[in-house]
Amino acid sequence: MPEPEASAAGGPTPRLEDDRLVAADGARLPLAVWRPASGRPWAAAVALHGFNDYRMAFSEVGSELAERGVAVYAYDQRGFGQAPGRGYWHGSEAMIADYRTAVALVRARHPGLPVFAIGESMGGAVVLAAHAEAPRPEVDGVVLIAPAVWGASTMPVWQTAPLWLFAHTIPWWPMSGAGLPITPSDNVAMLRRLSVDPLIIRETRADAVYGLVRLMDEGLAGAAALAGPALVLYGGADDIVPKAPTCRMIRSLPAPPAGAWRIVLYPEGHHMLTRDLAGREPIDDIAAFLASLGGPLPSGAEIDRAQAARAPALRAEKLCARFPPAKDP
Repeated sequence: MPEPEASAAGGPTPRLEDDRLVAADGARLPLAVWRPASGRPWAAAVALHGFNDYRMAFSEVGSELAERGVAVYAYDQRGFGQAPGRGYWHGSEAMIADYRTAVALVRARHPGLPVFAIGESMGGAVVLAAHAEAPRPEVDGVVLIAPAVWGASTMPVWQTAPLWLFAHTIPWWPMSGAGLPITPSDNVAMLRRLSVDPLIIRETRADAVYGLVRLMDEGLAGAAALAGPALVLYGGADDIVPKAPTCRMIRSLPAPPAGAWRIVLYPEGHHMLTRDLAGREPIDDIAAFLASLGGPLPSGAEIDRAQAARAPALRAEKLCARFPPAKDP
């Protein structure tokens, strides 16, 4: 693979290669692209995966959207998949910068086309945090799939104190979710495939978990600045990102007209919504949203926002009423 070209300032030039996104500092992030089989795409999307996952988390989403005319670009975020520094936390600043670079490069590759961002879990936190900073990334709409907003500000001290201690004294200490009573998805066959996928990280350094928690705080805080079209998807059976911080995020979203957000609640959906057995349903909703930001969603699972203009907190209250914070772990 060729070395990064020098920019006028002497540094590497960010660019998209066939299978790599070359970042502003020269880091090469493995890239997967799904393109329409024939014809020119009518839109493009940048997709950001979740914690310990990698670019192929969007294989179903990318394939389905490509069939409908959307070119999808998903890259391994730093420290994950086959990206540099696997297993280490590289900081939210670098992850946000990579997202900004990806959006700019995809927009340059598809001039005149709408460009969207799709963030799943940790990827959603990166998108939220990035859009809280000026200037905002130049996207035409945002899709957040079970966004990770369970930051330290929503955790009890008995959870945050040991994590801080581990991250600052034995940062290399491996942490695993093995044995925890959680179900990321009802798609057992898919979970079995992930369990033997060598690019999935199964034991995480304590300092990486601590970094994720700090990023989730940034994402939660950034929700108040999420202006423009946004589609938020959440599953009623999600036991990865608790309901209380999700409701807190929803309550903090800006009021219309600036806050042009929509929320879809899948009562039986898990954290890996698009990879659930019923994953086609949220994928169809995403495709419909990209095609018409204000149009109907085929699942019919969108929470009614008829009164949102007069009482924007109403929808959040309805959602939170279904999932009382007192029941959270």
